[in-house]
Amino acid sequence: MKILAINGSHRAGQNTAKLLSLALEEAQARGAETELVELSELNIKYCSGCNRCLGKPMCSIDDDMTQLKEKMLEADGIILGSPDYFSNVTARTKCFIDRTRPLHMTSNQLKGKVGGFLTMSGLDNCGAEATNAVMEQFFATHEMLIVHPRPEGPVIASSITGSLMAGMKDGKPRWRRSVDEDPIAPALARQLGKDMVELIQKLS
Repeated sequence: MKILAINGSHRAGQNTAKLLSLALEEAQARGAETELVELSELNIKYCSGCNRCLGKPMCSIDDDMTQLKEKMLEADGIILGSPDYFSNVTARTKCFIDRTRPLHMTSNQLKGKVGGFLTMSGLDNCGAEATNAVMEQFFATHEMLIVHPRPEGPVIASSITGSLMAGMKDGKPRWRRSVDEDPIAPALARQLGKDMVELIQKLS
């Protein structure tokens, strides 16, 4: 069992990567082989709209996306993470999404794989859910089976939306130093890793 996490943040190893790593830790503890890919460390060019992929699952661009697509095809599960930029994924993440077009246009080559997603934001209530919706649609378009993590006990969130905002004081935001201090997102990220392994095992 292989689970691949893809970080669309422009800043490798920071808060989005931390949440992805928590999910992978739980998956690895349950026997999964895991890998975290930082898009900021890859050379992935913009889709040029050449439409070569309309006739066959090929791309005219030769860059690091070729190897990343192979990793995606080999994986049983894929987790995508992006910071919230103006209620959307980062430009880097959107570029990646566009470049998965050859995996979709002639047939859905990722069909039946398990997917999960998470967002990291600065402020609460400021676009994280819309950002998650973009990634959810990405997985749905590829006909992947989407996991929405749900820890036991009272419902605490509908999706993984980490935030650095720790409330208000005297009309100004108070900030957390790291998503590690977020009381909800890390628990949900861990649950995502658990739930993905469980679903993959049920499907195998």
